[in-house]
Amino acid sequence: MNLFSDVHLFSQIAENWQRHARSEDWWTTTHDLSRSAILDLKPNLESGSQFSFGSIQQMRFSYFEMGAINSLDLFGLDELIIFSFYWQNRSRYFSIADIGANIGLHSVVLGHMGFNVTSFEPDPTHIAEFSRNIQANLLTRIKLVPKAVNVDGGNVAFTRVLGNTTGSHITGAKTNPYGELDQIEVSATPFRNLLREHDLIKLDVEGFEANLLTSVSDDEWDSTDVIGEIGTAENAEQIFNRFRGSSINLFSQKSNWGRVRSVDEMPTSHREGSFFLSKKYQMGWI
Repeated sequence: MNLFSDVHLFSQIAENWQRHARSEDWWTTTHDLSRSAILDLKPNLESGSQFSFGSIQQMRFSYFEMGAINSLDLFGLDELIIFSFYWQNRSRYFSIADIGANIGLHSVVLGHMGFNVTSFEPDPTHIAEFSRNIQANLLTRIKLVPKAVNVDGGNVAFTRVLGNTTGSHITGAKTNPYGELDQIEVSATPFRNLLREHDLIKLDVEGFEANLLTSVSDDEWDSTDVIGEIGTAENAEQIFNRFRGSSINLFSQKSNWGRVRSVDEMPTSHREGSFFLSKKYQMGWI
């Protein structure tokens, strides 16, 4: 059986939440199984046909190339871990902001799980493909906002990394972007506004996460949690220092979702998994 067609996929991942660090044997074994399952998905993505994806029985998602990366690469184990967190928390959260939505996989998964989703994506090519994925899944709970998210709103410069557009970013967020680049101007929504409107934020902003997370006061986190990636060691240190000793707790996949006690426990890139930020004292895995 294809791993992805197992209706219990998300629940089984959640049951192993204390083994999610990449250093764990469970992660290595499950990663290998998921790689095989990802390849089996390719015909469905290429043809636009339905496929089962854990608890989601009638999903569609397109095969789409983004330079060196294609849409199959979006189904990696660390993403499945986040999807399982969504599944475990479908009665705890209601409104989700998907910041850095790319071509919409997180949003589509969230929509199928019954969440109301507002998705932010500034790249015009990604926006067009995202729109097709929403339509193919007949989802009405997703609102696609063709904007970036920054601290103050307005317009911002956005750098498209043409060799891998999953790495595109607000200009300046990455010190040495590689390959052929294209810079465009895009509109942006202030991050603070989203804290007032959503109870969970998925954050994938390619090195801009410290700018956003450190820009608001502790009181503004009363009813909103964040799950996402950290792009650099410098960002990890800034985020850790900002919330150390505060009322906000950091949790790290790198340490099997334990509360972060030192900067060494912070993920410093997507290769070390995700982080979770909340005023809660534990994640909602059980």
